[in-house]
Amino acid sequence: MTENEILLGIGLTFALAVGSQILAYRLRVPAIVLLLPAGFTAGALTDVVHPDKLVGPAFSPLVSLSVALILYDAGLGLDLRHLRGATRSVVLRLVVLGVLLTWAAVMAVGPALLGVPFAVACMVGVILVVSGPTVVGPLLDHVRPSDTVRRVLIWEGSLIDPIGGILGAVVFHSIVAGGFRTGHGFRFVTFFASLGVGLLGGVVGSALLGFTLRVLRLGETLGTLAQLATVVVVAAGCDMVLDDTGLIAAVVTGMTVANRPGFDMPARRPFFETLVQLIIGLLFVSISATVTPKSVVPVLLPTLALIALLVLLVRPLVSALSTARTSLGKGERAFVGWMAPRGIVAASTAATFSGALVDRGLPDAGTILPVTFLVIVGTVLVYSLTARAVAARLGVVRTPRTRPLLVGGAPWVIELARVLRAAGLDVLMWAGPVEERDRIARAGIELADGGLMATATSPGARLEGVTAVYLLTDDDDFNVLASVVLEDGVEGPVLRVGPAPESSAVVAPYAESDVLFGRHLVRQDLADRFGRGARLLLRPASETLPPDHDVLFVLRSDGRLVPVTEARPVAPQEGDTLVVLGPAPD
Repeated sequence: MTENEILLGIGLTFALAVGSQILAYRLRVPAIVLLLPAGFTAGALTDVVHPDKLVGPAFSPLVSLSVALILYDAGLGLDLRHLRGATRSVVLRLVVLGVLLTWAAVMAVGPALLGVPFAVACMVGVILVVSGPTVVGPLLDHVRPSDTVRRVLIWEGSLIDPIGGILGAVVFHSIVAGGFRTGHGFRFVTFFASLGVGLLGGVVGSALLGFTLRVLRLGETLGTLAQLATVVVVAAGCDMVLDDTGLIAAVVTGMTVANRPGFDMPARRPFFETLVQLIIGLLFVSISATVTPKSVVPVLLPTLALIALLVLLVRPLVSALSTARTSLGKGERAFVGWMAPRGIVAASTAATFSGALVDRGLPDAGTILPVTFLVIVGTVLVYSLTARAVAARLGVVRTPRTRPLLVGGAPWVIELARVLRAAGLDVLMWAGPVEERDRIARAGIELADGGLMATATSPGARLEGVTAVYLLTDDDDFNVLASVVLEDGVEGPVLRVGPAPESSAVVAPYAESDVLFGRHLVRQDLADRFGRGARLLLRPASETLPPDHDVLFVLRSDGRLVPVTEARPVAPQEGDTLVVLGPAPD
């Protein structure tokens, strides 16, 4: 390729990777739904996006290291505190039974259905055991299932991906050595050795990051660079010893950093999130560009039958066996059985080993990549188009009803909690001083324990079950600082009440963040007005608001609580309920 063709290919690949994700965001569909067709179409129309011509032999190792970075980022989101009880049992069963039953099913039907040798069916089967957070996560964000279901599926995808990658490498080497053709079969020693190498790499990676992040205490920029370098170096070193062991090392390193005290990883990592999104887009476009229409046509109908088998029989069976006799509800068990899309690890494994087996003369090895490509497209389409409706039918979609956490124990705050509870919301409160906690308990409002707030202040932690936090304490500086700490740990808004103009606070008067109720209705005004007899009331939005009544919140008909703030005034709609503060009596 000429220099201009290379530049055109790189530019077009980036344009398709980013443009597809932007369009998917606008259409509210998972990005992979557009990334795969975009790459496939570009590969069919031009050769300039073909990765083998753009980067040559470096494509396979670049894919492996890129997937390692993706899995490291996924590992950072795995909180071991959530992997307990029924969740741990279900996840472990899903991983073990999912690998065994999916692999066995494809090996059993593959030779007859796809018309390929048993060795090729073994390779296809082990590639298709994976799922992955890069596909499952966006789908769950679209569906919004219960926290339990989300945890189970994210953990399953994050753990099964590296295991599937290692299994693929072991099966590949077994086939090359004559296994599955001459009776030698699966290399168990190599598999367990690969696990050992990956775990050892994870220990080394964790130690390196412990030194750079905890001992040297590098800042955000250098700390991020240290993480990137550590993951790439450790993953590359592990892959040099045994193929794809770097994936295990990356996940273990990420999980260790996320769960070991002292690392203090933030809940949001803008640079890493951006990098991972870019890598995912580039990989899907590049890999799908290697699939030709000529290779897809002969396996189209058989692969559709294989997709039906995986979606309608294998996955429901795996879910039924894995969730039996657990605390998961019937709907939750059923939804777990309807969520197993294939993602980037399946695509990268197929792209890596398919061409190598073709070069070694394995009959019909060229069908591995197009079959995998069609299964990825088919499963993603099936689940993305049906998951939301299935979740709603099974009753596992999280209600849009807000569950607010009110922080503070002043009398007017407790009255606000009573009013919100009377409106049908499940209200949670927390306060520091003992007398305020006693006051909340006497009012009959659910009181959050100290562990909840301790968890909330840990970098990287998220407040599960809380969809909004309103900081209403008498300490204006605490309200400001707490809003910064909690901002990334709550799914919904984190807002504070405004300080009085004559407040003695040091930070609050200069903070530029949005405040509840606007600057004209600050904390001291609320407390004084309530103390002089003003009352918090619920009024239908359809009624005319009397004079001197201030709207604090708008409760939508579906249970969403929308706060009135200085920057975002709220327009009531038909069927809404207003939470208002009336005037103090003369």
